[in-house]
Amino acid sequence: MTDKHVLIVDDEADIRELLVLTLMRMGVEAEAARSCEEAYARLKERSFDLCLTDMRLPDGDGLAILSHIAAHHGNTPVAVITAYGSTDNAVAALKAGAFDYISKPIQLKQLREVITSALNLPRPAGDRSERPRRSAITERASNGTGGSRDADPVGSVQTGPRLLGESAPIQRAREMIAKLARSQAPVYITGESGTGKEVAARLIHSGSARRDAPFVAVNCGAIPENLMESEFFGYRKGAFTGAEGDKDGFLHAADGGTLFLDEVGDLPLTMQVKLLRVIQEKKVRKLGETSELAVDFRIISATHKNLNDKVTAGEFRQDLFYRLNVIELRMPSLREIPEDIPLMVKKVMERLASQSGLQQPALGDDALRALKGYDYPGNVRELENILERALALCDGQLVRESDLYLTEDQGSVGASPSMLAGERTMPLHEYLDQIEREQIQKALEQTRFNKTAAAKVLGITFRSLRYRLDRLGID
Repeated sequence: MTDKHVLIVDDEADIRELLVLTLMRMGVEAEAARSCEEAYARLKERSFDLCLTDMRLPDGDGLAILSHIAAHHGNTPVAVITAYGSTDNAVAALKAGAFDYISKPIQLKQLREVITSALNLPRPAGDRSERPRRSAITERASNGTGGSRDADPVGSVQTGPRLLGESAPIQRAREMIAKLARSQAPVYITGESGTGKEVAARLIHSGSARRDAPFVAVNCGAIPENLMESEFFGYRKGAFTGAEGDKDGFLHAADGGTLFLDEVGDLPLTMQVKLLRVIQEKKVRKLGETSELAVDFRIISATHKNLNDKVTAGEFRQDLFYRLNVIELRMPSLREIPEDIPLMVKKVMERLASQSGLQQPALGDDALRALKGYDYPGNVRELENILERALALCDGQLVRESDLYLTEDQGSVGASPSMLAGERTMPLHEYLDQIEREQIQKALEQTRFNKTAAAKVLGITFRSLRYRLDRLGID
């Protein structure tokens, strides 16, 4: 790090000396200033890779330094030094755009971690363009029971996540994600189910100083309450019946990287207390262990619920919400970005056709109009379900509006109107799965399970029928 330069702003001589010596031992050059005025003079003379500033200065405060650097030296990360227990100051600094904060009395391990992370930030806009572009909207998480559900289902694991679209809301989200990637602040992502909240979290991680460390996605609503503590904290062999070996929890697994808590509002109150302590102390103790281990991870949380309402109802701790909701990022629904739907449809159809081994059909104008006008309560995830079914039900050459089954009065292959009348009591994709399964089974019974003949009855190709049988789990 010999080519890195750090500016220290603190009016206490012993703190300045400690910071300078620490940086020298890390091979980093340091310059010190005792006030805002001196800091501004140093910043005029040269550029810095990081600024470490105290919150309290003789002629101002750390927020003034932060504001000045944001206005005139926008790519320089700023870490603020706060007094012990000054949570409000730390949160205020993070909200104002600070990279991170360090509490007094200064712990050298935390200091070195903050310095290393800040100096390892990816280069800003001009240089970032040379990095390989990611060509998919998202990737689906694969973390078993605890994995997040909100990974936007459009994309591929090989290419990684990318927000697709050029609408104003998507552009704003993309710009916000780029800013958040250059910070260590906790991020709270809101948006309806299926809007790509995990995509945003992954993009923040991949553009941050933690990009080479783990990204651990946890679906808080998918873990039984009696397993919550062992899954988060891990355990030692013999800690409880069935603990046949040592196991790291999610909190240990995320050490050095990013912990993404999807549907954080589903955490039970007892777990909320334990998580708050981990965030404050940055230490974790496994079940059955006597000592604590230090952990260092950035926390990103998400939910489609209104946590403010849950706080008011006493179902979510206000102090935890305060620590999680430092910076809010809102992901738009598909209803807000209809101009981006054609591009998303194109990418979804390309991927689905490739995965199923089917030839990609053309999309009729009537189908595109219907897709642009649909409400999408399930957002991008529902868009994928609709198109997956359309590819299976179309004639293989052209997807028409009737192949989409967006409304209940459009019918189904071989279905009578009475089958589709009335109010649905299940999600659209499950409802249509049920109808398709019934019609395929009827066709098979009618043809004495001759699949070639059943395909003719259904008006689809044998290959398309085989694909549907596999997808629906029909033997």
